[in-house]
This record gives sequence, C-alpha cells and structure tokens, in this order.
Amino acid sequence: MQVPIGEVVVKRRIRSDLGNLDELMASLHTHGQLSPILITRDSQLVAGHRRLESARRLGWLTINAVVLERADAVDRLEIEIEENVQRKQLTAEELAEALARLERLKNPGWLRRLWRWLVALVRRWLGTA
Repeated sequence: MQVPIGEVVVKRRIRSDLGNLDELMASLHTHGQLSPILITRDSQLVAGHRRLESARRLGWLTINAVVLERADAVDRLEIEIEENVQRKQLTAEELAEALARLERLKNPGWLRRLWRWLVALVRRWLGTA
C-alpha cells in the first residue's frame, strides 16, 4: 500500500549512520521502489530507513509499505535486526557474470539481431505482432 512519507514515524534505530544514499537514490529514480518499507499500524517505521530517507530526498510524497500486524517492541527490533543482518552481497564472479549477461542483452551480436528481425517479420506476416 502507498503511505504518505510525512506520516511515517521514525523512532530510535539500530543503524545510526545511513551512509551515502546517492546510489540508492539513483536506483529508486531509475527502477522505482523494489522493496516496500515495513511499518506498524500506527505508521512507525520497522524496516527500510534508508529507502524512506532516499525517497524523501527525491521528493516523493508516498512510499510503498507493508503494515505489520505484530507490533510489539520485541518483534519490531527483531525484524529490524534481521533485515539488516540477513543480506548477502553478490560474489565478484556472480556480479561479473550478471554484468556480462546484461551487456549481451543490451548489445546483442549481429546474429541475435538478425534472428529477432526474422521473428518479427514472420509475426507480422501471420498477424500476431
């Protein structure tokens, strides 16, 4: 659900340093919000402080959020810890392979371009395009 950014209440957080938000802001600008923030029924932030602050700095008025039904202090803190701990960066090899695949998709070779052109031509002839 979309919630007004100004209504999200940010109380004491584990992470005191949000770090450089430039890359996250660029991602939000380019791809939109990929993961919702988590809030309680009374709009208290549980997880997603960096996303919230990045969206705020971009001038967004609303942000996608999931409302958690369980709202006691223990659950909120456990979820905040879990979200920040259970992350695994891609290995250098995984990232290199992903970037190579992306490059091939963005800049296909001449044979791939010819194949796509032939498929599009056949679809036009068949009236399925």
